[in-house]
Amino acid sequence: MRMTKRLLIITLTTALVLAAPMRGYAEETAGPATEQIDDRAVNVIVSGSILSVTGAAGETLEVVSLTGKHVMTVKIESPAQRIELNVPKGCYILKIGKVVRKVAIR
Repeated sequence: MRMTKRLLIITLTTALVLAAPMRGYAEETAGPATEQIDDRAVNVIVSGSILSVTGAAGETLEVVSLTGKHVMTVKIESPAQRIELNVPKGCYILKIGKVVRKVAIR
């Protein structure tokens, strides 16, 4: 059971990593990643360890490492919110509603 769960997490993580384009680096600001949730446009911008999210009020941000470990969860309460990602350097998967992005924190 434990091995099956671990294999499923690794497979899902790999699929997400290969499917999602790389967004954001610590040294530069990436262009906004825009996707629709219902009728709202959700923008995700990573600059260093600061994450700026617009258009996702009421959604939940989930940060997962590439190994599948859940790192943090934040409730997005306003239409435009800045979040400090207090995580070690590395690659992470961000999920806000149906929007999934892979980011690298350097």
